[in-house]
Amino acid sequence: MYRNINNKIFLLFSLTILLFSCSKEKRSDKAAEKMQEFVINISNYARGIDPDFIIIPQNGAELSFNNIDASEGLNSNYISAIDGVGIEALFYDEQLLPEDERLNMVKQIKTSKKVLVSDYITDNTNVADAISRNKSEGFICFPRVSNNYDYLYIPDSVIDENINEITSLQDAKNYLYLINTDSYSTKQDMINAISATNFDVVLIDMDFNEESFTSTEISQLKTKLNGAKRLVISYINVGAAENWRYYWKKKWNTVHPCWMKKKYEGYKDERWVKFWKKDWQEIIYGNDNSYIKKIINAGFDGAYLDNVEAFYFLYYKD
Repeated sequence: MYRNINNKIFLLFSLTILLFSCSKEKRSDKAAEKMQEFVINISNYARGIDPDFIIIPQNGAELSFNNIDASEGLNSNYISAIDGVGIEALFYDEQLLPEDERLNMVKQIKTSKKVLVSDYITDNTNVADAISRNKSEGFICFPRVSNNYDYLYIPDSVIDENINEITSLQDAKNYLYLINTDSYSTKQDMINAISATNFDVVLIDMDFNEESFTSTEISQLKTKLNGAKRLVISYINVGAAENWRYYWKKKWNTVHPCWMKKKYEGYKDERWVKFWKKDWQEIIYGNDNSYIKKIINAGFDGAYLDNVEAFYFLYYKD
């Protein structure tokens, strides 16, 4: 009888775990659909002001597909709303990664949109291989070497450097990912350093140490050293709140709003958010004080949407 009771307890426990797992999966899938809608709405708002505004979500490749399933084809509404996708650690995450479902998804996306890959490479002898793998797939690559994990240095060389005029994301053959300002004492130092390069696309933060770049400064960055035009894109975190941003309220340090959820592991100043909530969405787009409007006002060519995969991390461990 004791054994039977134990068996029943074990079965009940197993069933509870199974139901909980299914519940998390359903909630995550539903949240993914809400993220698709969020990205589309951001794009519609931005392009209503600037029809050429570029939208590039980072990671969350499955959002590009119907029902968040790569076997069901590309989601036309989502694909129409974006100009490309950014993918971290596609071929390399310290070591060479095995080919997986994510790569297969990105191969489908590249048929209509630009793919920007930042591979994390700890052994510099693998940089050439990472570049080669990306180029063979038609992706543009930013090798994120061991001392540049936080995107704070400008590489010494530019992949496929050219004198072309870059007027759309599809024209780009390379990009600079420089969202950390710690390497520069002043904003002008950073502007000068970027201006001395020939990258086709420059991805930076809207702010330098909480001071926003001006439209004049962004205009300066839109010219390569060789005189040709390039694109300047602003980073924006749409899936997690950052406690140093203009929108952060002091009271949130002790009492979080209901849409602000768990800590972002590894990033102590950020918290995942219920991004579908009205209060958060109004922070991101739709009004003159919104993040996207500030990016547009500063003269950026587009926005790089980070943490779109919040739909997953709200329900699973980071």
